[in-house]
Amino acid sequence: MFKLSTVYIGVLLITILCGVGNAAVNSKLQDPQQQITDFSLSGFGERGKKSWDVSGKSADMSSEIVQLTDIVSNLYGENEDIRLTAQRGSFDKKEGILHLKDDVVISTSSGTKLTTNSLDWDRKNQVVQTQDMVNIARENIVTKATGAAGHPNLSKLSLEKDVQVEINPSRDPADTQKAVKDKITINCDGPLEIDYKSNVGVFNNNVKVETTDVLIYSDHMDVYFAKTQPQPKEGQEAHASLMSTQIDKIVARGNVRIVRGDNVAYSEEAVYTAKDKKVTLSGQPKLVIYSTEDLSHASAGN
Repeated sequence: MFKLSTVYIGVLLITILCGVGNAAVNSKLQDPQQQITDFSLSGFGERGKKSWDVSGKSADMSSEIVQLTDIVSNLYGENEDIRLTAQRGSFDKKEGILHLKDDVVISTSSGTKLTTNSLDWDRKNQVVQTQDMVNIARENIVTKATGAAGHPNLSKLSLEKDVQVEINPSRDPADTQKAVKDKITINCDGPLEIDYKSNVGVFNNNVKVETTDVLIYSDHMDVYFAKTQPQPKEGQEAHASLMSTQIDKIVARGNVRIVRGDNVAYSEEAVYTAKDKKVTLSGQPKLVIYSTEDLSHASAGN
């Protein structure tokens, strides 16, 4: 009975992770019909290289919903490694959905860290999503939003609503004055669509960019990040580590309004290039200048 239960449990856990390769399971049984107190599982790809592993406690096998606690999982990729942890979770065997809850953390070897309270992985449709608050930190960029959805390989990610992105171009954490001066904050109602392969983030609905001296408003905004790392080869998936943290270009579209002090510029589109720090307006541009000087005495040139 012990051997049959171990084989059944190993097959079920392999199905949960949808892994391809060899697996090894270590467990201690309190009740062969109901519970495993400890388990570990590993998957191997080509040439015997480990591609993933997972460990946890208290996997209740007595119902269609498999209960898990103290979950730790690692995914070993070609570009970077990913580690996922959660206090508890469950797997719906019928629907093929893995639900993680409480202190869910996804961290990558390149330095990206995503935290949320819950996360669902739909194995059948290959989608990960959450309706909770999400915090994503990477080097000098911190992103907050409510609700997120994307592919498990993170090649594309959608942040649903109440999006806020804070960018600090300053590389010196000790220089707080420069950090405040250079800080860029982008807010939008959402969604924010991130395409890591194209190095672009698309902000939608009531977009606002705030710096120390300029405010930019628009309906939509495309933020292009500098391509400082090698791009994936054809047929190779992109990963979050391939997106730089430095802005290359910003394109604001629809009801664009740029406020600098008392002066306001209007247009249908505005393009900002970081290299030369130039803003180009197009689509019926209009500039409104407020001055305290008496312009009635100004002379007109020939």
